Amino acid sequence: MQIFETEFGQKKLVVKIGDLAWQANGEALVQYGDTTLLVTTVMNEKLREGTDFFPLTVEYVEKYYAAGKIRGSRFIRREARPSDEAILVSRMVDRAIRPRFPQKIKNDVQVILTCLSWDAENDPDIPAIFGASLALGISDVPWQGPIAGIRIGRVSGQLIANPDYQKRKESDFDLVLAACEDESGEVLINMIEAQGNEVSEKEIMEAVEFSKDSLKKLIDFQKELIKKLGKEKTKIETPELEDNVKKEIKEFLKNKLEKALFREEKFKRMEEVNKLKKELAFHIEQKYQDIGKTKLAMDFFEEGLSVILHKIVIEKEKRPDGRKLNEVRKIDCQAAILPRTHGSGLFSRGETQSLSILTLGAPGDVQLLDGMEIVGKKRFMHHYNFPPYSVGEISPLRGPGRREVGHGALVEKALLPLIPDRDEFPYTIRVVSEILSSNGSSSMASVCSSSLALFDAGVPLKEAVAGIAMGLIMENQKYKILTDIQGPEDHHGDMDLKVAGTERGITAIQMDVKILGLSSEILKDALKQAVEARMVILGKMKEVLKEPRPELSPYAPRIFTLQINPEKIREVIGPGGKVINEITEETGVTIDIEDTGLISITSEKEDAAKKAIAWIKNITREARVGEIFQGKVKKIFDFGAVVEIFPGQEGLVHISELAPYRVGRVEDIVKIGDIVPVKVLKIEENGKISLSLKQAK
Repeated sequence: MQIFETEFGQKKLVVKIGDLAWQANGEALVQYGDTTLLVTTVMNEKLREGTDFFPLTVEYVEKYYAAGKIRGSRFIRREARPSDEAILVSRMVDRAIRPRFPQKIKNDVQVILTCLSWDAENDPDIPAIFGASLALGISDVPWQGPIAGIRIGRVSGQLIANPDYQKRKESDFDLVLAACEDESGEVLINMIEAQGNEVSEKEIMEAVEFSKDSLKKLIDFQKELIKKLGKEKTKIETPELEDNVKKEIKEFLKNKLEKALFREEKFKRMEEVNKLKKELAFHIEQKYQDIGKTKLAMDFFEEGLSVILHKIVIEKEKRPDGRKLNEVRKIDCQAAILPRTHGSGLFSRGETQSLSILTLGAPGDVQLLDGMEIVGKKRFMHHYNFPPYSVGEISPLRGPGRREVGHGALVEKALLPLIPDRDEFPYTIRVVSEILSSNGSSSMASVCSSSLALFDAGVPLKEAVAGIAMGLIMENQKYKILTDIQGPEDHHGDMDLKVAGTERGITAIQMDVKILGLSSEILKDALKQAVEARMVILGKMKEVLKEPRPELSPYAPRIFTLQINPEKIREVIGPGGKVINEITEETGVTIDIEDTGLISITSEKEDAAKKAIAWIKNITREARVGEIFQGKVKKIFDFGAVVEIFPGQEGLVHISELAPYRVGRVEDIVKIGDIVPVKVLKIEENGKISLSLKQAK
């Protein structure tokens, strides 16, 4: 095994190569702190027939043993389906490495990133990006790396490279970048994943510039290892159309591509493009009687669409639907469109339409997280659904896929910085976005519809949040930034940059590219154009709801809280839960108790909640010296009587305190079951209470 190391973000990054996973095309054991991942890559030797996409799969695998835990259900103590966190890491690594594969490769490639050890300080996602790049770089898999990843935070105004979990909690933003370099050695950003507390575009660019020296160092480190250990890359022969056939196709199409592609309506555009594609397929098939040649002609057709789009946008600043480069499509916003939900918002932008529905729940309705990294409770959830009818298709309805998980998490990330603290708003909040129609950036439409739903429900959101997707068309160093991209601009364009935020700043960014990467100049221009579009959208949303509604929906539950002495919790719960079960069955409320003694009572009926509160107050009430109670005699001894002053609380009346004269027998004054006035004389440190009957009269 060969061992290499370098300084990265004030910590050592250690790489071990050559002693594990011998049958993989490439492997690397990467250690950052004590967080350790085994990264492997394998390529299928045979081309996958009949596919028009690159079959790359990236799998980030969490292992409970990495954190020294035994988890899973009571009956199955092993890892099951990937957690949402694992899916998000897989998607992030995929987005970073995918653009660097040859465009025409159709062989299956799999990258597996297995977390073998986790130190609870260093997130595995950054070494995962590095490991994927290195394993591919030293393998014989055709790949045009290397790339490097880094996390940037800012604490007390100071930018930090690769902050640990604690520093990330204190940071103004959490910015993950991946980058490569061009022939001149300039670092170009090719992937971004970020969350921020309303940070400015300027602050984001400062963090990007800050990251470049570290990224450059890590790229150079990989270059050295690849030069020393790298295998010769496999040459993959991909079938090509003959030049005369390409010329014939160009002649057949002439100006038809531009006419088909540049149409305002999506369905008319798709109809004309598909019609032209079928005509070309029929022509080639009839002339050459070769299915393979026909398939290559269809690929050449798609390339032609991309060429036409780039040419027209760069030269004429003309977009397929006729909009200006910085123009947002027509926007329509609505709220409260569903009668019985706690909140709803509908947002339409062009042919993209998102309906978000909000539900408020009790504090106990939180999602419990029990993974390798994240263990705890989650009180704000956003879920994203993309049904097949949203794109006019038919397909089976199954559980959420990676795309749904990724888009849902992005919207959640955009909204989370504005969600009120639990002390201010103790509800559990779930928002579900149903995509009703899709033609470009349904995730950013979901940010807008979810913000409207939160306002409609009366959630005291600090600011409205909106999102926009930006695109890029680049040709020979010339480029144009496109605002609010749709179908062909996303599919054939060079960048997908999603930016969400408020009037005050950015809350989330997600970016991936199809080109080498972005210079600081292009990224700066894109962010500047994005904020202009965001303000337009926020203005439209304000026309519907300027601020959260002052009252919750009448169908939403009400939550009441009270603080009790933590030592009284056992009395509220009772033996085997007897007392708390009796309260909930009698009143119909939901009761959540925290270790601090904070009790939350959730009920759709206020009277029921008040009844439960009074019940708990009686159970947990604490006596004070000088108070007078009407107590019930529970026991009699020779030396005095035990009196219950309220449920669960008793005190002793000494025989000397029964009357203003000498008492011979306790039974001469009180009997079991009597209701008598008693005064609290003293409360001992151990909680014992001394009472007086004679001083209460």
